[in-house]
Parts: sequence; C-alpha cells; structure tokens
Amino acid sequence: MSDQYGGGSTGGPAREPERPGPYQGSGVFGSQPGGGASGDGRSGGPGPYSGPGPYSGPGPFGPQPNGYPLQAVPSAPPTQVTIASVISYGLGGLCVLLGLLTLTSAGGQIAEMLTGSADSRNLVVVVILLCGVAYLLPAVFLRKRRPWARVMLIVVAALGIAGGVSALPSSILGLALHATLLVLMLVQPTKTWFLGARR
Repeated sequence: MSDQYGGGSTGGPAREPERPGPYQGSGVFGSQPGGGASGDGRSGGPGPYSGPGPYSGPGPFGPQPNGYPLQAVPSAPPTQVTIASVISYGLGGLCVLLGLLTLTSAGGQIAEMLTGSADSRNLVVVVILLCGVAYLLPAVFLRKRRPWARVMLIVVAALGIAGGVSALPSSILGLALHATLLVLMLVQPTKTWFLGARR
C-alpha cells in the first residue's frame, strides 16, 4: 500500500510535503520577487533597500521639485537699486541744504516762497529736515538689502508724485525723479533681490 504522503513503493522513508515556513514567500522577511535570498539586489532581484533612495539625485537633498534647481540670488545690489539709492541721496542732500539755508537770513524769503508766509520759517525748517531724513534713511539701508528701506522709499516716492502733480508745472523735475524712484523699486530685479534677503 502506498504511503499516506506519497512515499510510493520504493521502500524509502516517507517524506512529508514541503510546507511554507512562517516567513517564506514574498514579504518583508521572506524571499524577494525575482529570486535571490540575499535581498541586496545582486543575486536576482531588488532587495528591500536596493535601488535609489528617497533623496537620491543631484543636490544635497535629491532632485529639486519639478526639476527646477534653486538659483542663488546675487548679494551685490542690481543697477536699479544703485540708481535709486543715488537719487535718494541727492534729494535728501538738497533737503538738508535747503533746511540749512532757511536758518540763515534768507530763511524768511524761502519760507514765504514755500508757504506764502515769512513767519513760518521754523516750521519750514522742521518739515524740510524731516523730508531729508525720509530720503537719506532708505538711501543708506537700501544697498544693505533692508526690505523696510524699499517699502519706505516706495511710500516717499508715492507722496512725492502726489505733491508733484498738485504743483505742476513748476514741479516737473521733482515729479519725474519720484516717478523714477517708484519704477526702480517695483521692477522685477529689485523685487527678486529683496526677496532673496528673506530666505
């Protein structure tokens, strides 16, 4: 009679059929798909840690999103920032010079020309000196890449444009200078340079 497990009539000891062990087959600890039990990707199939890792690729942390590498923003200010700083320095220097002249004997005439009254000389001096500070302060820190200096210069340029429009045609030069300042602060190279300072 044949053996219960298929030993046959050869007379040899009966062999039980092979049963899968608890960790045989595909899985975390079993054999990997494609053969090979080493799991290192060298003997017939990729192992659990073979192949490129999650951060493989160029760069210190792998490929950049969407394949676009980050571009470094230059530390030197663009030409637009340099020109705006020079214009702001010039306007601030003129304000300080005018304020100093108002303190002299010609102050009454300057005050009368600006406000219509020679008695407002002290007020004119204070306003002119404050305007000088409003130009010189952002001019100093603009090239140091301070974002608040750019915002301050935008506000000053907008106020200068409003004052120039109301005083046309005698203020055509001031209107042109303030409009130039505003454009220089809003162009893309200036915006990109100041955005790089926030990273």
